[in-house]
Amino acid sequence: MTHAFHHECHDDAGQAQILDLDAEVLAAHLTEITAWLPLHTPPRQIVDLGSGTGAGTFALLDRFPEAHVTAVDSSAGHLQRLREKAYARGETERIRTVQANLDVADWPDLGTPDLVWASASMHHLAQPEQVLRAVHELLPEGGLFAVVELAGFPRFLPENAPDDRPGLEERCHAAGDRVHAEHLPHRGADWGPMLTAAGFTVEGERQVDVNIDGAGDQAVGAYAHASLQRIRHKVADALAAEDLAALDRLIDTGSPHSILHRSDLTVRTRRTVWAARRSTRRVDAPRPHPPTR
Repeated sequence: MTHAFHHECHDDAGQAQILDLDAEVLAAHLTEITAWLPLHTPPRQIVDLGSGTGAGTFALLDRFPEAHVTAVDSSAGHLQRLREKAYARGETERIRTVQANLDVADWPDLGTPDLVWASASMHHLAQPEQVLRAVHELLPEGGLFAVVELAGFPRFLPENAPDDRPGLEERCHAAGDRVHAEHLPHRGADWGPMLTAAGFTVEGERQVDVNIDGAGDQAVGAYAHASLQRIRHKVADALAAEDLAALDRLIDTGSPHSILHRSDLTVRTRRTVWAARRSTRRVDAPRPHPPTR
């Protein structure tokens, strides 16, 4: 889930589509993660950092029916889409949206949450250490910070099935990883040591493997199609001509080779979750000004 503060592409609508499909296809795994969180009592006030179009926001509202969520994102379009979903669900009273760039030192007022949630957003930050310290100041003693990150973009094509370009998907991802290594250096990071350095006590870390059979599932087909379109935008210049042509056949909705017509798709990825408690011990590193309360 790339609920980003700095989106890599200007196509907010395309990004929103992927976020919505991600939420639909991976809903059960998101529910599993929210159920695992080591909370002493159900939270009443939650902040969702990098909320995107609301996948985490609504999963948290479903899990904690007495809670209110402040959804924070840099994209006005994503927050508008989130508000529309809240209206359709009859939950506008339980949600507040805040447009903000969390890489700046002065945050808007985010209240005093019991739980801060950041799913697939921390790796987009230019200064994550500063943000981690700010979250530590935002939480009360005993408050929980949940960081959820994907191991990488999901894979969809069969690993061993015959194809006109065997290994195409892996080569696309390898090219994408090279691009991300330059622009998103914290992607794939181990957030445990950084949370500890910011003053948190890491109480749990869990890996959730995702392997969903997409046979006959239109949402999985649409998710795969939108994802490969986005990958093509990023890696076109790095692929061999034959690979680029094969990728174009997969995303061409009018082609008989389109990924939308395949019945052998799966969704394969891994999520890692860190649950960190706000500690009162001092940290030597300088801290940014906490959000205005």
